[in-house]
Amino acid sequence: MADTATLMPYDEALERFEPVLGLETHVELGTASKMFCGCPTTFGAPPNTQVCPVCLALPGSLPTANEKAIESTIRIGLALNCTIATWCRMARKNYFYPDMPKNYQISQYDEPLCTDGYLDVEVDGKIVRVEIERVHLEEDTGKSTHVGGATGRIHGADYSIVDYNRAGIPLVEIVTKPIEGTDRLAPEVARAYVTELREVMRSLGVSDVRMEQGSLRCDVNVSLMPRGSSKWGTRTETKNVNSLRSVERAVRGEIERQAAILAEGGRIVQETRHFHEDTGQTTSGRSKEEAQDYRYFPEPDLLPIAPDPAWVESLKAALPELPSARRKRLQQEWGVSDLDMAAMHNADAIDLVEATVAAGAPAADARKWWMGELARRANESATALADLPITPAQVARVTELVASGALNDKLARQVLEGVLAGEGGPDEVVGKRGLQVVSDEGELSSIIDQVLADNADAAEKVRGGKVAAVGALVGGVMKASRGKADAGRARELILEKLGVQG
Repeated sequence: MADTATLMPYDEALERFEPVLGLETHVELGTASKMFCGCPTTFGAPPNTQVCPVCLALPGSLPTANEKAIESTIRIGLALNCTIATWCRMARKNYFYPDMPKNYQISQYDEPLCTDGYLDVEVDGKIVRVEIERVHLEEDTGKSTHVGGATGRIHGADYSIVDYNRAGIPLVEIVTKPIEGTDRLAPEVARAYVTELREVMRSLGVSDVRMEQGSLRCDVNVSLMPRGSSKWGTRTETKNVNSLRSVERAVRGEIERQAAILAEGGRIVQETRHFHEDTGQTTSGRSKEEAQDYRYFPEPDLLPIAPDPAWVESLKAALPELPSARRKRLQQEWGVSDLDMAAMHNADAIDLVEATVAAGAPAADARKWWMGELARRANESATALADLPITPAQVARVTELVASGALNDKLARQVLEGVLAGEGGPDEVVGKRGLQVVSDEGELSSIIDQVLADNADAAEKVRGGKVAAVGALVGGVMKASRGKADAGRARELILEKLGVQG
């Protein structure tokens, strides 16, 4: 029946059905070596250069667990308010796919390391508690590239190549419990959850969580149940969604697709699906296996994991300030509104503003430049704010130059433009472009005299009591000085020369 071609409008879908979400987020840990061997984990190395007999599963090789990966997983569990197991085991998850050298994955099944946690997120001014079912540790797979064909998928490809560098990298999977009651905010809740989860990982320092590089990926589960029903519908799982925007779009698209199928009397097939960035819709992947299909059994080559409770307590005591607490503290320190803080959060600007303040800028000025001129330039170039070629220290220097009177806002924008263009730091750009404010009173007075002579009618209006007309004269001074005059001082001098009280 309906796939990507037939969709129900979102508002209509939500009038008839209630969504239930489930999010499975995979986080590649930033350890120096792989989960069960000593191979490095550097991203972008030439294909199949970071492999050994263990991660290639050659006969006779045996795994050894990475202690740092276990520690990082426990810290993640603690940050997500989980219970940490005092004893658990790894398991073999059996299935054949070219990116699995062993034809099984070492993972955890019925004995995860962390269970029963939660993460609170704010959406539309409301706090939504997303309950965590489990946080478990496993190894990542290799990377398959399907060459030829129109879709980049295995179906229709001429051939496939596999890079095993990623195989064996420590991978943490964070699985939510079913998320009910989100109603029309379901897509926004999904995005907010993954956003907050990413920030928690960053604050812990356990991963670079770069979605574009695959170190954070999300599987999005969606099902619909008719309004008034308490029976969940059949779910689909959209695999490896790799941007925050795509998480939101995948939820919305599946709601629209599934609603159209159910409204026509069809049924939802439990399957994995692929998300398409160009359309915001999903297409069928493969039927979804159940746990028994993987034939889980305890990994015989690894000892059980039994974290010492005293060690776990020491890890808990050493946790850094978590993102939600940090935002509340900074909001109070900076004296900004809930709306302004939410805007900075959504723009990924909080770290940048904080670093700019640490470099000496007033909080209001740091926020003004990052959320104003720099955000505009980031949007124009489709660049993340943090990826702009300018540092918080350089932005702080611009604010210092403005505060000292050496620059006005117009000139400051030109300085930022020069820094972004690679012309050097703020002081270099000021020197090269000759952007200093006209501070010499004699030079400014001379410019004003010429503007008054050229605009006698406006000058006469000001003398006659129409002080508002001084704006045109100030504008003339700014034009004549090519934006380098101090507008405030120019206004004072104009009124003084015309014998008018400001």
